[in-house]
Amino acid sequence: MGKTKTICFANNKGGSGKSTTCSNVGYALSAMGRRVLLVDGDMQMNLTLSFFVEEDALAFASGEKNLYQAVRAQKDLKDYIVKTAYENLDLIPSSTLMSSMEYELFTKWQREFILKKCLASVKEAGTYDYILIDAPPTLGGWVMNILCASDSVVIPVEASPWGLFGLANMFEFLNEVRQITPELELLGIVVTKADTRKGYFRQTMETLQSMEEIHLFRTCIRVDSAVEWAQDNSAPVCAYKKSSRSAKEYTELAEEVDAVGSR
Repeated sequence: MGKTKTICFANNKGGSGKSTTCSNVGYALSAMGRRVLLVDGDMQMNLTLSFFVEEDALAFASGEKNLYQAVRAQKDLKDYIVKTAYENLDLIPSSTLMSSMEYELFTKWQREFILKKCLASVKEAGTYDYILIDAPPTLGGWVMNILCASDSVVIPVEASPWGLFGLANMFEFLNEVRQITPELELLGIVVTKADTRKGYFRQTMETLQSMEEIHLFRTCIRVDSAVEWAQDNSAPVCAYKKSSRSAKEYTELAEEVDAVGSR
């Protein structure tokens, strides 16, 4: 496929479906034969919990093999990779200690590029086709780090009355990041938690479609209880219930991402 592509999933609004989208796109890409590394950049650890039971996730969080420990010590991330239960799909777990990452970065030299440096050897090795990073719902130094380490960003937007709230701030922040990383690309916006029967779904779509030069992914992720059951079983829905509507939609979204990423 060529060089490794690094994509982060980011939105400053919580509840937009970042972790769920990242985990399922990652799984779907791996099922397509792509080699994928997931990086959990959020202290809530939802991406880690999508693949490991709580006991194992907390063991990663309290131990040495997690993203916080690696970035804090500015270590090569290749030594922090753990295998998931799925072929072609690895993970760098998060930690609840990520909540202090802003403080840890504050005094560091070239602090915006620390994650990029930690990822450099993994990316240059070409072991993976994709590195997918789950960002926390904030706009600060750590998210700037994640964006500076990425080639492109996907913004999940919840189809709800408040789903678009703060999106302008997200765009403004991306423009700030592009001042130091001009090659960063907005891959597109994906609409999540959609209920196509409701008026605010249509309003959300019309608003996003009216935005010039912003790519809106064709695939929408609709509300589906199978997602919650999958989360309760520490699995992406694409693996837990492949026949579900959401699994099919995430697979279609992964195909869209791959079509763009393969260019």
